[in-house]
Amino acid sequence: MTIKVLAISGSLRKASFNTLALRAAASLAPEGMEVTLYDSLRDIPLYDDDLRAGSGYPEPVAAFRAAIKAADALLIASPEYNFSVSGVLKNAIDWASRAPDQPFDGKPVAILGAATGLYGTARSQYDLRKILGGLNAMVLNKPEVLIGQAATRFDAEGRLTDETARGLLAQQMAALQAWTLRLKG
Repeated sequence: MTIKVLAISGSLRKASFNTLALRAAASLAPEGMEVTLYDSLRDIPLYDDDLRAGSGYPEPVAAFRAAIKAADALLIASPEYNFSVSGVLKNAIDWASRAPDQPFDGKPVAILGAATGLYGTARSQYDLRKILGGLNAMVLNKPEVLIGQAATRFDAEGRLTDETARGLLAQQMAALQAWTLRLKG
């Protein structure tokens, strides 16, 4: 069985360390795991329930919800903005989590983050765990992947060169695979 993982970056920046970390995670995924990077968060409008109630989900939101639903598991990376998750990620989660058929329910999820500071998104990951827990997503607890001082962890081509971070990402991907199989079993 191939496990289909949807990787979501909470950063829109072209050279985002979080997107680069997701690409590194995909390259370190174990056999039997297929990782697809979702690259359309910028198309999701600001959350407006009048819009949803009036004309339904905008097409970019419907596509995001469908991608989450179709995935066996999620891998989410977010920068830390003002001690929390990025606004673009929170907005996308707010849209996707509306009834009916909230797609995070029971979904295995691993989270990670990369930041230029020392803490490597610890606070944003804490908030993301709370948000996802409230949606009944099945968040993988360990290993935690917090890539601090990210500007020194990637080379000029965007490859993650830090062996400790690469090792943690490989462990996390293997753990996500086992977690997904366990929950689906």
